Amino acid sequence: MFGKKLRELRKLEGWKQEEVAKKIGVTKQTYSHYENETRTPSLGTIRKLAEVYGVDLDTVFGTDDSPEIKEKGNVYTVPSFMSVPIVGQISCGNGVLAYEDIEGYEDVPSSWLNGGKYFFLRAKGDSMINARIHDGDLVLIREQPEVEDGEIAAVLIDGDAVLKRVYKQENGINLVSENPAYPTKFYSEGVQILGKLKKIFINV
Repeated sequence: MFGKKLRELRKLEGWKQEEVAKKIGVTKQTYSHYENETRTPSLGTIRKLAEVYGVDLDTVFGTDDSPEIKEKGNVYTVPSFMSVPIVGQISCGNGVLAYEDIEGYEDVPSSWLNGGKYFFLRAKGDSMINARIHDGDLVLIREQPEVEDGEIAAVLIDGDAVLKRVYKQENGINLVSENPAYPTKFYSEGVQILGKLKKIFINV
């Protein structure tokens, strides 16, 4: 959705991809990924795009298709944002999640948060690279105790939050990486699903 809007805004301005890329400080290839929606820009880059195109962030990255792109404003509105914590550690007691070692907060368009509680985790390592999740990327997680088979979830294992594809078995779950160098692991206990992956923000 946002890729189509970015493309329309760029054509409205009469710019080439390399021109926009230069304005926001990324390569043409990276900007092309944004328009093709093969990568989600970082939150800082999202703000730069809004400034370059002179639009409200919700106009480009929200879920509402109603705003006309030609009706461009000059600033984005802060009230349409919500602060989401970047969580370094997560603990769980009596079925209640507690966010510990909060690194900070990021503002995201409220239209992205369709109910429920959300938090950010910072990806570590290369076990999910084939899902385009790289070391240092921020991932937005919707807190929920269950996910569908094959969905990527944040999972708590021995006090560590990890990202894996989840496949439920009769007596446990399989956690699958998106890198063939990491074998599938089966757990019958000691594992809790924290929430579902909603968005990936690249580390630039």
